[in-house]
Amino acid sequence: MAEIVLGVATSHGPMLSTPPDQWGLRADADRRNRQHIFRGKTYEYDALLRERGAAFEKEIGPEVWRSRHAQCQRALDVLAEKLSAAAPDVAIVVGNDQREIFKEDLTPAITLYLGQRIENLPSTPSERARMGPGLAVAEEGHCPPEGATYEGAPELASHLIRSLTAGEFDVAQASSLGGHGIPHAYGFVYRRILKDAPPPSVPVILNVGYPFNRPTLRRCLALGRALDRAISAWDGPERVALIASGGLTHFVIDEELDRRVLDALERADEDALAALPEELFQSGTAEIKNWLPVAAAMNACGRRFRLVDYVPCYRSEAGTGNAMGFACWESSRS
Repeated sequence: MAEIVLGVATSHGPMLSTPPDQWGLRADADRRNRQHIFRGKTYEYDALLRERGAAFEKEIGPEVWRSRHAQCQRALDVLAEKLSAAAPDVAIVVGNDQREIFKEDLTPAITLYLGQRIENLPSTPSERARMGPGLAVAEEGHCPPEGATYEGAPELASHLIRSLTAGEFDVAQASSLGGHGIPHAYGFVYRRILKDAPPPSVPVILNVGYPFNRPTLRRCLALGRALDRAISAWDGPERVALIASGGLTHFVIDEELDRRVLDALERADEDALAALPEELFQSGTAEIKNWLPVAAAMNACGRRFRLVDYVPCYRSEAGTGNAMGFACWESSRS
């Protein structure tokens, strides 16, 4: 029988892979952005600055950025060490696609990848030239310069698809990545957490960001419980790790919302998570939903949530940036 041995959740934002002295490049882009989403409303930068009272001046600057960046790297090292020690035979990685695979003409709500090969492809020179300020420099954090190919887990993926379908989840299945390669949400996990040597894995791709078929908070939790049942029914001997990639609040940081989420995860309070207003989960903040299937699966198998670190990485006076979260679920004896 398969066994879930560890759950891990990590942010994957580009700031984690950008030298801290270059974080200001994204701040300049933030100031030009006319569509910042904060607590369900959309703001131009100057309006966001007025709304928040320029309260984050002391949170930005080279010294603070170096400290926060180092704090994040320490937390990432902890997660990498835990996964190495757990030595899973297979991983299930829950993340999202940002129009890297799926385009406007086809956007499945929930997709499982069942290919034998998982390609991590670097951007072309023309793609890099089109990236916003401060993004190209972060690419090596989720993709080696020469690219990489990792092993999929098609038999387990097929079992999960059959089990989820029997449980009335209408999941899509993909056997190729359309020539683009795996999205950066997964590349970051494979490269930074699993050191470019991941076990065979099943990417679970959630559409958390694009209307109109975004899974709700409650549906993401139900998916996690269904994954736990499917893994328990898998007759392989595998030791399974579940990994969530994404979040926390961005591109406008909302520490209050982050704390509400983290507190509910600590208490394993799925009702509190499901009751959060859906309109809060837009833009990058929607990636918090990637954590929920892993959380629910780990709750179902009796694992305890532990916050490794929470690091709000601000890059402007208006509070733009990325709140980084790093967590694991361990047995009560750990």
